This record gives sequence, C-alpha cells and structure tokens, in this order.
Amino acid sequence: MPAAEGIRWPALRGGLLALLAAALFGVSTPLVQRFGVGIGPFETAALLYAGAAIVGALSRRPADREARLAKGDAGRLLAMAGFGAVLGPVALAWGLQRTSGTSASLMLTLEAAFTASLAWRMYGETMDRRVWTAMLLLVAGGAVLVLDQARTAQAQLWGLLAVLLATAAWGVDNALSRALAERDPSQVVMAKAGLGAAASASLGWAMGEGLPAATSALALLLVGATGYGLSLRFYLLAQRAFGAARTGSVFAFAPFIGAGLAVLLGDRSAGWLMAGGGALMMAGVVLHLAESHAHEHEHDSLEHEHAHRHDDGHHDHAHTEWPVGGHSHRHSHAAVRHSHPHVPDAHHTHRH
Repeated sequence: MPAAEGIRWPALRGGLLALLAAALFGVSTPLVQRFGVGIGPFETAALLYAGAAIVGALSRRPADREARLAKGDAGRLLAMAGFGAVLGPVALAWGLQRTSGTSASLMLTLEAAFTASLAWRMYGETMDRRVWTAMLLLVAGGAVLVLDQARTAQAQLWGLLAVLLATAAWGVDNALSRALAERDPSQVVMAKAGLGAAASASLGWAMGEGLPAATSALALLLVGATGYGLSLRFYLLAQRAFGAARTGSVFAFAPFIGAGLAVLLGDRSAGWLMAGGGALMMAGVVLHLAESHAHEHEHDSLEHEHAHRHDDGHHDHAHTEWPVGGHSHRHSHAAVRHSHPHVPDAHHTHRH
C-alpha cells in the first residue's frame, strides 16, 4: 500500500478547499448588498443561482472521473434547492437591505453551528468537548450581534434576524448535501442552482417584483457564478474530504472576509459590541480547527462508487489498465482494523 499522504495529513485538502469556498462566498455578501439595491429578494436569489447554474453546467466532468447523480437523489436535491437556493438567499437579500453589511456578514458565522449540530445528529460525525465549546462561542457571538442591533433600530434587528434565518436554511442545506458529496459536484451545483433559480424567479413574478436593470442583473449573475457556484463546488469537495461539520467550521471564516470587505466599501457601523461578538466567533472557529483525532478503528466491508485515487491508503483494488490520477467507478473495500489520524469522510463514518 502507498505511503498515503492523505492519511498523514487527512484534513489538509479539505481545509484548503473549504477556505477557498469561504473566500468566494465571504466576498459575495457585501457585493449582493451593493448590487441588490432596489431589486426584490426573489429576483436577487434567482439571478445569484442562475449564475451558479451556469458554472455547474460549464464545469461538469466525464462519467469516468466523477459519479453521476442517481434518480434516488431527486428528493434530496429538491429539499436542498428549497432551503439553500430559495429560502436562504431570499432571507439574506431581504435582511441585507435592512441591516449593516458588517453585522450581517458576521452573523453568517452561525451557519457553522447549525451545520455541525445537524451533521452530528444526522451522520454521527464526531463532536467532542472542544467542538461543543467552539459551537457555544459561535452562538454567544451571534447573541452579542443581536444585542448590538437591538439597541440601534428595530428595522436593523429584523434585518439581522432575517440573516439568521438564512444561516439556518443554509445549515440544513449543508447537512443535506453531505450525502451527495461523492457525486459530481458540478452536476449537484447545476441541479440545485437550476431548481432554485426557477423557483425564485417564479415566486418573484408572482409577487410582482420588477425586472432589474441590465447592469445590476449582470453584476448579480457574476457574483452568483463565483460566490455561489464555484463556492458551492469547492464546498462539496471539502465535505467529501473531511465531513460536513469540519467544512462548516472552516467555512465560518467567510463572514470575516465579508465583514472586512464591507468596511473597505464604506460600512462604518462596527462598534464595541460588534467587535466583541466577532472576537467570540473567531475564537470558536480557531478552537474547532485546532481539533486532532486519531484512534484505532474498524472498517466494515463496503462497496460504493465515487471519485478516488490510489495514494490515500484506502483504495488498493486492482485495475486491468492502471488509471492516472482521480477516477470514478464502483469498487469494494475489504474489512480492516487500523489506526491513523482521520476525519469523517466517506470511509470514516464509525460511531464514537
């Protein structure tokens, strides 16, 4: 069996992919606030996810490189589109027009808490004392942000609560998408974003929202392509690499990137309470990322299909013609018991 760089550094690839997803999404939040002025929340969501769907369609890989979506995935995709591509962006667009970009960006950090909690309940992902402490810090920081907005203006508070609803919707979406992390991420992005864009556009038309100016529409399409399409693709690859909870925690850096850009764009709403809430949230993110996990564990025999390589210590099956790099096909794993650092990827879903 090869030396398996992936075993010695199990979280490195996933962490880098999640950070890239976080950077792209973090930058998008203040940009949506700027370019979405005067545009209805449903039409804003439709444009964002239309851009994402285009990215998904253009980045699909051949079937021998990535596993295809199956008929049984339809229900999960519909739920993902409802929570992640309709409710989440609509709530965010509505909230961004009623609160500051800095506080809204920081509030999005709570998405990590929702995601990690749901991953623990739905998939049994490891949540030790360190992780729970990190989640409490994130929640405490969010509570401080709500207090900060409550003492300024009622409209600001309702805007921030709408952003909180968006984080909860995206937390559900993230947990649902974990089961599709082994599918072609571009195909998942295209299907989810296409469904979401169609639903949001229809609801916007039914609510009487007018068509935006061409320049604003193009700007939101571009923001959706990068901040929602490419970001979601990298997010799904990160979930594949080290699970939903850890991806959500690294992704929690996105709001700090967004808050920084909001300040650079002229947002001067930050005060001591907002800074304190942001500091609590940052402490929670850092504490979660400092986690280390290794013990003896057992793998049951398993047969499944997903994109894989032969240098990760878990794929030692033979080929008639040896493939180069990543590839996808149905393959088997024999039962084995061993010990190494690991994260809750597709091959490490054991209970603790």
